Amino acid sequence: MIALLQRVTEASVVVAGETVGAIGAGLMVLVAVEPGDGEAQAQRMCERLLGYRVFSDDTGRMNLSLADTLGGLLLVPQFTLAADTRKGMRPSFTTAAAPEEGRHWFDRLAELARAAHPEVATGRFGAHMQVRLVNDGPVTILLRS
Repeated sequence: MIALLQRVTEASVVVAGETVGAIGAGLMVLVAVEPGDGEAQAQRMCERLLGYRVFSDDTGRMNLSLADTLGGLLLVPQFTLAADTRKGMRPSFTTAAAPEEGRHWFDRLAELARAAHPEVATGRFGAHMQVRLVNDGPVTILLRS
């Protein structure tokens, strides 16, 4: 499982003119599922997203996690993160999970996050989405589980 997290002051996902997910300050996370990902990867990614220390403490150091700040978490499915770009001028997506598998494990990650954190929103799997965010810092980090 791959996650590209961005610390944001606000973020939202719009599908066909409708806002389907939005948060204030927190993390906007693009998520890709890879073949073979399962419960262990979903649980580990959830732990990392909630526990990764990317928010500033009183001294300005990144020592606080999303769990510490109680900020929002916006999970956005994005299979293109798993693209193989090593050859040619067009990405290959053979390194991304099949759509059914991807949807299952993305939904499971969202379920785990909602059980552990008070504010979780999501994009819509398989939809053409417009993602809007204000990156804070900027802070952008790639995580794998």
